[in-house]
This record gives sequence, C-alpha cells and structure tokens, in this order.
Amino acid sequence: YFICRCFFLKYEYSQTISFSCRHTTLENPTYLTVVKSNKVIEASYLLSLSEQRVLLACIAQIDSMSSLTEEYQFEVSAAEIVDLVGLDNFSNAYRDLKKAAEKLYDRSVTIDDPDPENPKITQRKTRWISSIDYIPREGKLVLNFASGIIPYISKLSKEFTKYKLKHVTRFESIYSIRLYELLVQWSSSGEREIEVEWLKKQFQVSDKYSRLGDLKRRVIEPAIAEINEHSNLWVKYGQRKSGRIVTHFQFQFGVKDQPKQRKLLTDEEINRL
Repeated sequence: YFICRCFFLKYEYSQTISFSCRHTTLENPTYLTVVKSNKVIEASYLLSLSEQRVLLACIAQIDSMSSLTEEYQFEVSAAEIVDLVGLDNFSNAYRDLKKAAEKLYDRSVTIDDPDPENPKITQRKTRWISSIDYIPREGKLVLNFASGIIPYISKLSKEFTKYKLKHVTRFESIYSIRLYELLVQWSSSGEREIEVEWLKKQFQVSDKYSRLGDLKRRVIEPAIAEINEHSNLWVKYGQRKSGRIVTHFQFQFGVKDQPKQRKLLTDEEINRL
C-alpha cells in the first residue's frame, strides 16, 4: 500500500529537528483511511489520476481529529505507488510521480460556501499544496499541504466523509474516485440524486462533455463499472427528466455482501460431531 511518511520540522537554536508524526506499515493496511470535509467532497476541481493518488495517500496519513499545519511534510515514493496500484514496472511509477510533481503545485480547488460562520463568502479557491519537491534519485515526492485546504482535511468533528484508501486504489478513471466519494457521502441512505449540470461543473467537464450521451459514456458509466469491479460498493443508476430534458442522475448503491469467515471449531464441538 501507498505510504506517506509525515514529518514536522521545528527550527530552534539554528537546528532542524525531524520526527515522524505517523508511521504506517504494510502489515496494517486497514489503517489507511481517507477523511475529507464534505465541502471538499462536493468541491470543483480536476486532478490527474496520479495527482489524486498522491493527495489521497497523504490525506490518509493525517489524524483527522488533530490539528495540522503547513510545516508537516509528506513523502511519497515510486515504490509505494507500485505497491498501491499494482503497476507492472517501476518506470511507469517514476513517470507518473514526476508528472505529479510538475503539475500538482498549480492545481486548485474551488469550495462553495466555505465558511458557515461567514455566509458572505460564497466561494473559496485554494491550492492543494504550498510546496512540492521531487527527488529523482530516490524516486519520491515531498510535499506540504496549503493553509487554505488544511481546515478541510484535519480537525474534523462533523460533516465529513471517510473511507478506506484500498477501495479506490485500483481505479483507472479520474472520475471514479470523485463519484465514489459522492456516493459514500450518502452511504446511510443508499440513494443519491445529482443534478447533471452541477456534476459537470464540479468535475470540470462542462466544456468537454456538453452532450449527455458523451457524459454518460465517458464519465458516468466507466466510473460505475470501476466502482462495481474494484471497490466495496455496488452501484446502479438511472436518470430523471424535466420535460424532455434529463436533469438528474439517480444512483442506488450499497456495500457488497461480505464473504462469511469460517469459524474454527473448538475441541468440545469437534468431540460432539
């Protein structure tokens, strides 16, 4: 699994002290849980697949109940990408990591109604990260989250969505993760209706897929296929019309049936057979 190591740098008496704030091993993959504010789940942004994987792996290392500052640094290595995604060779992992390093700093996210205590603010645009370093000889990235995004990925006590990172690591469509998150956000109901134009705006595909048929063929249906194949959810969808125009997608979903684990018989039960 994809592990980010997180460090906090403290400057005191001209010395730099580095220590790990979270350590996760391959022997404990269930520990990797992504937690995001619902404001980010429903935000407008566009990221490549490798960029999403980098960010999600780092977010999974954050204690969502604790504070986070820009001084915390996260490492992501190509070797960990291989373990996470199951790539055939390291060359693809190095290539994807380098591409993420080149583009991620310029990526932004637009959050609607970002501050409930200040309703005058209707939108907030922020970077995901404040800095990023690429270390080619070691095949790794080192990044810091931007101050504008930190309140939406840390110190969360309400209105957040959480899921296991392993449920999205095999996705190949950049829209599968987005749709999965929107469904998990409503996991208690098992149903969600999403306005077509809203989804296009939040996924930033309004110009790319103006026709409904293209949107369904290129975005919705591949995402649903991947969610059904690779995640812990099953999902199906329909559509609702206003007059002759399709205005909403209607999703039904739930957790797949878990295989029952075999119970080991006790000596007493064996003797009764």
